[in-house]
Amino acid sequence: MRPRLHTVVHLCAAVLAAGSFGTTLYHGVEERGTALAFGVLVTVGELTRRNGTRIREAAPLATAGALSYALLGETAGRPTHHGAAQVVTVVLAASLLGSVPHAGRGDGPTLDAPARRVLTVGFVAVCAQPLSHRGALDDWGGPAHALLLLALLSLTALCDAVLAAALAHSRTGWPFPPLLRDELRAVPGIGAAVIATGAVMALGTAVVGLWALPVFSVPLLLAQLSYRRYAAVRATYRQTIASLARATEIAGYTPAGHARRVAALSLAVGRDLGLTEPELTVLEYAALMHDIGQLSLVDPVPAGATAVLPVAEQRRIALLGGAVVRQTGVDPRVAGIVERQADPHQEQPLATRIVRVVNAYEEKSREGGPGGPLTALEELRLGTAGTYAPEVVEALARVLARNTGGA
Repeated sequence: MRPRLHTVVHLCAAVLAAGSFGTTLYHGVEERGTALAFGVLVTVGELTRRNGTRIREAAPLATAGALSYALLGETAGRPTHHGAAQVVTVVLAASLLGSVPHAGRGDGPTLDAPARRVLTVGFVAVCAQPLSHRGALDDWGGPAHALLLLALLSLTALCDAVLAAALAHSRTGWPFPPLLRDELRAVPGIGAAVIATGAVMALGTAVVGLWALPVFSVPLLLAQLSYRRYAAVRATYRQTIASLARATEIAGYTPAGHARRVAALSLAVGRDLGLTEPELTVLEYAALMHDIGQLSLVDPVPAGATAVLPVAEQRRIALLGGAVVRQTGVDPRVAGIVERQADPHQEQPLATRIVRVVNAYEEKSREGGPGGPLTALEELRLGTAGTYAPEVVEALARVLARNTGGA
């Protein structure tokens, strides 16, 4: 078997880290005070890391400090003499040191994050350090020098986005183009702040010395704090929607955990079909609340299985559910998805087709006993002629096959 891409990336990062450490150990550390200052900056950045499945840049301060050290050619007007190997060694050692408390809590970063940082920092250092030592950048003064640094960091950010998408594709099997699109969409946001801070830190340190590090770290720390508050609000918002979705379970209209299972499987199918992160968020909310219209029923449907009801009754429940969703203040697109669950699949948006197929699969597989999943999938395939979207059913089959193989 050929090694998977993430294994190759980890191996390349390990080889680069080992070579850099050996070179630094052999030649010694140049400008130890500068190395210590940047090492402390990267460590502090790692200590403030915020982990999560949907966080593009978990430790922006550490990344900005690492890129700044890789670009550094002068300190308070005096040329520096550290090379690319020392940059990689200091950044990796500081990153590992800052990750110790997270690892102790069982919340440390995966191998992908340090591998990406080693490779990106090594790339910037290999490009910048030889030019600085040879004096090739002396003719690039003032704005031209700053633009050169920004161009190099922008190229690095684009390469890192491609690498991150490739690693996610290798690990999950999700389509590469939408993963890359999500990564590139994040570059103008937190990525732009990291690029600008890294360049400004390098330029400021070259003029005023190491005092520039704490000064230019403050804006990025404040931005990170604001992002944390925004993420907390988003998490609370999602928990509120999940709690509202459980109303049908508490009232006895649907089995326990049904909405959660449909939402999780819908997200997996949506990723397989290439939906972006904003589209996946809307899909998740709609999947959680797809049965909210059943609260209007006088008598609950047995096991909450609306797929067996007449089309007219399904449409009435869907319209009532959409009306309830609109009263909650959720994104109007969520209500539109819920309302159109009973429409012909040719007229439905993709998110509605996904929720409809996954909901039917969950209901049929739950009723079928041990062989329920296979029987349910076969019934869905037979229903692609008029009830279920064929492309969604096949995407569901691929997701189930990957999950079975992983298990």
